[in-house]
Amino acid sequence: MIRILHFADLHMGVENYSRIDPATGISNCLLDFQAALDEVVEFALGNQVDLVLFCGDAYKTRDPSQTHQREFARRINRLAASGIQVFLLVGNHDLPNAVGRATAVEIFDTLTIQNVTVASQPDIYSIKTREGIIQIAALPWWRRNALLSREETRHLSIEDIKQRLEANLNEIIQSHIARLDPGLPAIMAAHISLSHASPGSERTMILGQDPALPLSSMASPAFDYVALGHIHRNQVLSHYPPVVYSGSLQRINFSDEEDTKGFYVVDIEQEKSRGERIAFNFHPSKARRFLTIRVNVSHNDPDPTATILKSIARQERNIKDAIVRVQINIAEHVDGLVQEQEIHRALGEAQYVSITKDVERERRTRLGDRSAEAMSPTEALKVYLALKKTSADRTKVLLEYADRLIQETRGED
Repeated sequence: MIRILHFADLHMGVENYSRIDPATGISNCLLDFQAALDEVVEFALGNQVDLVLFCGDAYKTRDPSQTHQREFARRINRLAASGIQVFLLVGNHDLPNAVGRATAVEIFDTLTIQNVTVASQPDIYSIKTREGIIQIAALPWWRRNALLSREETRHLSIEDIKQRLEANLNEIIQSHIARLDPGLPAIMAAHISLSHASPGSERTMILGQDPALPLSSMASPAFDYVALGHIHRNQVLSHYPPVVYSGSLQRINFSDEEDTKGFYVVDIEQEKSRGERIAFNFHPSKARRFLTIRVNVSHNDPDPTATILKSIARQERNIKDAIVRVQINIAEHVDGLVQEQEIHRALGEAQYVSITKDVERERRTRLGDRSAEAMSPTEALKVYLALKKTSADRTKVLLEYADRLIQETRGED
């Protein structure tokens, strides 16, 4: 049996909602991503994994810092040094900004590190694991200039270019299928969007317009398993064969709040026939919790701070070490009563706190077509009471009181 660990979209270097850890001087976000990758490494080392399959986007940026590269390489080296095969597929965040520059993971190929394979071009890779040979049909992130020439796209619309790209990607997949050895286990590894997938936090990180292939492009019976990256929400799009997005290992923003993060473990029993020899299971990682607390404050609430604190108290067990945002809907005339220092105190055990308020502004009543400056105080009060549809008796009483106050004020002057 060949055991494979499938993960993707590490995005080391994301520092949303981060603070500097005083003990190390490193962003606590980077420590989170390192810890998530450590979980992958420790699981692989402790559970007889033969192949670690990474489906793209090692870093947040295409020019990762030396620290990010060092920490990623350190963990990949632990796997490779233990005899585990490591397959690194190039994702869109791994590609350089200019043609001719190296990808962010190409250093592993350059140094010809034993047991590490980097797939930067579409191809069939034969990987010799401790338990046997497995074929990987690789589809790294598409490079537009590699798929289409300038002459081809000169007079095409954006939609036409997208359709042309999708057609070319389909041709590559079909070419891969035709070249597979039917006597060996086969996996498709791709960093791409499928039209059936439910998006996650990658929506906030995508530049440009992605081609999106139909599920039928990937769900070929020629494959034992289809391992996907690029979409951050883990999901199984098909079971025969399994077409699977592992999702990201860590939550990146509040789009991931409800998502479980982790990786898949895939077992292939070579002696069985294709369609019967595959088993796969999801393993959650210890991703940092994101928590949204929404509070609607009544327009006549005498103590809005107490109302907000009650909503926070109901989430008490979920707050420790979480990234928390408090969203408050509140009327303008009670907004000034909110004591934000009390809210921060109640959330003291959170890793990071943000407070936003949607303040409902009061609509001011127009006093007819005349400006306030052109009216006497009594005239302005008459117009206001008329617009408020105050009864004649009450209007009379209020005007009498107003006239008395005005006279008293003038007498004091």
